[in-house]
Amino acid sequence: MPAGRWLVAAVVLSSLATSSSGQAPTSGSPQKAPANAETLDSLKARIAAHISQPRFASAAWGVKVLSLDTGKTIFENNPEKYFSPASNAKLYSTALALDRLGGDYRIKTTLFATARPDASGTVKGDLIVYGHGDPTMAARLNDGDYYKALEPLAEKLSAAGVRLIEGDLIGDESFFQGPPLGSGWEWDDLQWYYGAEVSALSINDNSVDLFVTPAERAGIPCAVRTGPQTNHITVMNRTQTAPKGVDGRISVYRPVGENIVYISGRLPVGDRGYTGYVAVHNPAGLFVSQLKEVLARRGIGVKGRTRTADWKYREVTPIDFAKLFEIGSVESLPVKDIVRETLKPSQNLWAQLLLLQVGATARSAKTEVSRAAEVEKGSSTAVRGVPLQNTASEFSTTEEMGIEVMNAFLAEAGVKKGEVLLEEGSGLSRKDIITPGATVELLRFMSRHRWAQAYRDALPIAGVDGTLEKRMKSTPAENNVRAKTGSLQYVYALSGYVTTAAGERLAFSIMINNASNRDRTSSPRDDIDAIPIMLAGFTGRSEKAESGKQ
Repeated sequence: MPAGRWLVAAVVLSSLATSSSGQAPTSGSPQKAPANAETLDSLKARIAAHISQPRFASAAWGVKVLSLDTGKTIFENNPEKYFSPASNAKLYSTALALDRLGGDYRIKTTLFATARPDASGTVKGDLIVYGHGDPTMAARLNDGDYYKALEPLAEKLSAAGVRLIEGDLIGDESFFQGPPLGSGWEWDDLQWYYGAEVSALSINDNSVDLFVTPAERAGIPCAVRTGPQTNHITVMNRTQTAPKGVDGRISVYRPVGENIVYISGRLPVGDRGYTGYVAVHNPAGLFVSQLKEVLARRGIGVKGRTRTADWKYREVTPIDFAKLFEIGSVESLPVKDIVRETLKPSQNLWAQLLLLQVGATARSAKTEVSRAAEVEKGSSTAVRGVPLQNTASEFSTTEEMGIEVMNAFLAEAGVKKGEVLLEEGSGLSRKDIITPGATVELLRFMSRHRWAQAYRDALPIAGVDGTLEKRMKSTPAENNVRAKTGSLQYVYALSGYVTTAAGERLAFSIMINNASNRDRTSSPRDDIDAIPIMLAGFTGRSEKAESGKQ
């Protein structure tokens, strides 16, 4: 699941070699199969032989392959059984976002002041940064610059003539209601970037980069720095530089709910160093602390302190937008680009934020409907900006609202009820379960969706980019297979699209749970990759099956 940690090169046994026809065409146009085309029964037999090897006796395979051109099932094994999907869950959250929000939807971050700036540019009150869950304020989208994503906010203040804020700088993350962690996320994932806390005010993937380098001589501590350098976390450096030739090892520990990072271990003199990516607690606090620095560079001072406001705080201290002065707002990249930047590197935080965005949008829509009904009744409580009491959505977290909308969407997509049991949007939860058949049905639905091209283009491409960059190279699957990877301990998955050598478009879902190759001769990823490679090299067509069976 973690992006950038794929160390496996595709290895395909000669017994599983596919047609020598080379790379499969990417077009879906019908093509006549060659006279010596492989039969569908032969392809099925090869896939069945592969997943039935004795070394998989302790594992469980789930496979479904469907022709998008004929609607026929090419191959299936346990298509209706539950499997842990790992990051294949992102196929669902991103499809949901494209369907419900639309690919052109943008997420706002707004600046509010409790008082209008006076003639000297002074705000005699607080400045509130109100977030709606934009994940794109990230260094990885800004040439590695940790602060660049915040500059548009500073520009808005500067353009409004603001020079001094006498009150506090408040990061308001109350747009999302519920815990800052996805349901089912486990504690030992939470200190790393792939288990980062979720916030309606997110910055730099809600994590900091950690760099540890040895000193010039043995016996003294290693040098530790963070990117960005920030007072939001405290580093406890318990490392030591070792003599050359000594094995190096660095251990990192950030207790859950804290911003103290303990670093221990050793690095030998001359070592290249250690780099890690550590999640932070209270990312909205990191957001406003970095924003304060950006404002200072622009000559905009903040006399007060930086603080945050979450949904629990707003329950007792509601925000009244009618009494605030809006200075300006900035918008995210469109959702179609957010989907791409979620699926290509398999970014957990972004996938969860998309689910929450759908949930929050649905809650707002329900609130507006309820408020309109109250207005018709003449109720004095129906005031814009003040939450209604005792509505059904009031007692649901934003995540639960997102899952509710997800289930409605899947019914519309033709997925049978109960075949998808997701609790969050990223796949990090070990409690998520889905069926391969449901995933293929989703892929089929999205292949003819109004945002089909954006969905397909967002998927990693075999041998080219994303989490498939180093997989299936020099095979018919290279630059052909577009699919989402998935990986947790003993869980592997790959689902997406492939075009055969005969030009037939297929959707597939391959999952293997309880997988561990004890002899280390190959990896489960190689075992999964063998199947789309066979599909990409298949020279026959599904309508040519002699048996007539699907």
